[in-house]
Amino acid sequence: MKKIAILGSTGSIGRSTLDVISQNTDYFRVVALAAGRNLDLLEQQIRMYRPEVVSVANKETADVLNKRVSSVEILSGLEGINCIASHDDVDFVVSAIVGSAGLIPTLTAIKSGKKIGLANKEALVMAGEIMVSELNHNKTQIIPIDSEHSAIFQCIEGHNKKDIEKLVLTASGGPFAHKNKEELDHITAEDALQHPNWKMGKKITIDSATLMNKGFEVIEACWLFDMPPEKIDVLIHPQSIVHSMVEFRDRSFLAQMSIPDMRGPISYALQYPDRISNPIHRLELDKIDSLTFSKPDREKFPCLSYAYHAIQTGGTAPCILNASNEVAVQAFLENRIGFHDISVIIRRAIDDHQVKYPRDLEDVLEADRWGKEKAEKIVQEIQRC
Repeated sequence: MKKIAILGSTGSIGRSTLDVISQNTDYFRVVALAAGRNLDLLEQQIRMYRPEVVSVANKETADVLNKRVSSVEILSGLEGINCIASHDDVDFVVSAIVGSAGLIPTLTAIKSGKKIGLANKEALVMAGEIMVSELNHNKTQIIPIDSEHSAIFQCIEGHNKKDIEKLVLTASGGPFAHKNKEELDHITAEDALQHPNWKMGKKITIDSATLMNKGFEVIEACWLFDMPPEKIDVLIHPQSIVHSMVEFRDRSFLAQMSIPDMRGPISYALQYPDRISNPIHRLELDKIDSLTFSKPDREKFPCLSYAYHAIQTGGTAPCILNASNEVAVQAFLENRIGFHDISVIIRRAIDDHQVKYPRDLEDVLEADRWGKEKAEKIVQEIQRC
């Protein structure tokens, strides 16, 4: 039986992971959970899955939870989540914390030799070289949970890397794929949160609307599959049935297909290399009218181009991309800036940054701090205009 820790158990991926586990209790046991401040849901998860230990955002939150439940050890803060990530009884860590907050716990899990189910994009975007080095040093592995990277992972299994011509990441295009540039001027946060196909958290849903999410996935794919950015393409695929494809040098393609439901790639990651039944609906091909593909409009959605530029530049450029995006997205969700301002803030932060080449994690964290502070200053400038 595989023993599981979930970092981000009350988020979208965490909840879906627990749903998969509840359907396969002969295969998995929940040992540890880490969450933020959603104590009502975490309390339900503790009572249902009976973990040995949980961690929450801070001591104050831990004190409140201690009054509600007595059957579990309760930790808090960065020290607490690192204990969850490196717990001796855990075999497999699902890293599903949103944003840069997921970097240190994911690295902690890798350094402890845990196998990782990675749903956090930002860790590889911020510190891909460091993470890959630690994976090799500790002889462990990342199994991607993002649907696109899971699809690539499945398609290249058993094939020689030298035979791969291109990785093709698909994107739904988000809710604004058919709007013109002028229409995007009046987009609200409420509009942007209406994703047509996927149920996701707020931050990743906004990233999908700007195509920054796809840019992050390009950077991730470079590190996960040891491929240069020029060998990674993006296609808009509104139906979200083909989750990604691999083109081989003989001009044949392999694609992974299923309905858009994150429980599919989660179940694959949890039991890899075997497959288990999961609660998603069957893909009924005879009921699909068409599958369409088109190139993304990089003029309308410049964040994708910024991501390619960042990974080609290297060093701290992807870290600044991520940091400025986090601040800009949060400002948009708080109605402090407009939709177009997100890409403006990112571009200005990247342009003003002097790229450095990190020697260690502290250099990465310093770049992250600089990027967030710079982006916040730009947000304030935009607000004053």
